[in-house]
Amino acid sequence: MELRFNHQKANPTALKAMMSLEQYTSSRCTDKVLYELIKIRVSQINGCSFCLDMHAKDLLKLGDHGDRILLLSVWREVPLFTEKERAVLELAEAVANIGQAGVPQLVYDKVREFVSEEEFIDLIMAINTINSWNRIAISTGMYPGCFD
Repeated sequence: MELRFNHQKANPTALKAMMSLEQYTSSRCTDKVLYELIKIRVSQINGCSFCLDMHAKDLLKLGDHGDRILLLSVWREVPLFTEKERAVLELAEAVANIGQAGVPQLVYDKVREFVSEEEFIDLIMAINTINSWNRIAISTGMYPGCFD
């Protein structure tokens, strides 16, 4: 794979807009581990190697999460995730694949057991932000280490 172009240099104004969104979502998500799990899972779904690499490393910096990173794609089959994390991961998958079935009521109801309406919107914003980053990275040909 080859980097098509550096989006940061090509359009700094667009980067500034995305960074504003990233700063907002980061400031709203108080559970940094859950925030990184969302980013990793959505990046797995979207096939974004650049973001997957970045956020797996970011989660490792938060502690001993190697097994959770390795098994995140099969989170339903392993006991490594809390009930809240499971609910949010299911929401992340539904939103990342929104065109397939929307967000089913059962998924919404399960997440709402753990978060307020305001926090639900924050989760949707976090999922949408990583979706946008994935689309930028994939569209411009980014891969791990491409800016080194």
